[in-house]
Amino acid sequence: MISRGLIVSCQAPQGTALQGAQYMAAMAKAAEQGGAIAIRANGPEDIRAIKEQVDLPVIGLWKQVVEGFEPYITPTLASARAIAEAGADIIAIDATLRPHPEGTMSSFVRKLKAGLQLPIFADVSSLEEGLAAADAGADYISTTLSGYTPYTQKTAEPDFELLEHLANSLSVPIVAEGRIWTPEQLKQAFDLGAYAVVVGTAITNPFEITRHFVTAVPDFKTGKDLPSTSN
Repeated sequence: MISRGLIVSCQAPQGTALQGAQYMAAMAKAAEQGGAIAIRANGPEDIRAIKEQVDLPVIGLWKQVVEGFEPYITPTLASARAIAEAGADIIAIDATLRPHPEGTMSSFVRKLKAGLQLPIFADVSSLEEGLAAADAGADYISTTLSGYTPYTQKTAEPDFELLEHLANSLSVPIVAEGRIWTPEQLKQAFDLGAYAVVVGTAITNPFEITRHFVTAVPDFKTGKDLPSTSN
């Protein structure tokens, strides 16, 4: 089990300056020195590099597009096995109730648990999905995908309502993730029952942090094509 505290997501979106395993490993080391209790990382290359630099548990995922399916956070057993072999201590997956490349979410969780014997970190977008993931055997339930599925609304604020419902309904550790920008929001998440909180963009994405500030400049305009920063 990971400790209770702050998890830092070290992921560099494609097209941004810090894309590269060496940069993510350095970012993870800085997060460890700053007091993070775990790292969330994407892809075997980044995970392997991070494990060489830090002693913290790594929550691994692998974003892959599988034609014909919406879930792309560790969508297959092969992708999960690859990040496990790279050193991931916990496997994060899309645990929504949308069709998965390898059957239902519940059957996928059970396959992973049996095949890899590692804890499963279930990224969900609704209470129904959280309940189903816990029932299937997921070890952590996270609000990661709230606002990123067609049937949930994305807001500027974290989905504290979903967090509270999950915390009040389940005994497994509940993790808050998504649109957390301030220490005050982090504290609120813990007050509502979060076991841990994941912060990514606000700590490890200088591009997005800079844009967050410069767009507040009066009459700010940019003619640049901005890369996607979705995690």
